[in-house]
Amino acid sequence: MSNLSDDALRRILQQIQTQAVASQRQLGVVRAQTQAKEKERRILELTMRELGTVPADEGRMFRGVGKMFIEQPRAEINRKHETTKNSLSDDISSLQKKAKYLERQLDEANNQLRDIFHSQQREAARQ
Repeated sequence: MSNLSDDALRRILQQIQTQAVASQRQLGVVRAQTQAKEKERRILELTMRELGTVPADEGRMFRGVGKMFIEQPRAEINRKHETTKNSLSDDISSLQKKAKYLERQLDEANNQLRDIFHSQQREAARQ
């Protein structure tokens, strides 16, 4: 590292630091999205559980559409909920993978910064 000029070293440090900040910011966004999706999935599961307690022969089922309600067969409502639940689970899974990738990227950037600083300190101690 000693053969790098101060200007080149400064640019490298700035680039690594920018990458670390961007990764940290994206990680925060991904974690917030994951929490929102998990909350939505829990609410959907609760709805499905409550609908399961209603006897099949009792009453009609309605689905909210804006300010209106549309009558739908129970099987169609259950199918819609199941599809939404699977979609949310897939979204959560992909967000968790993205979070792991961003955590790894952030750790690598921090390790690179630490290595550069330690090598500069060793170089300064030699002189």
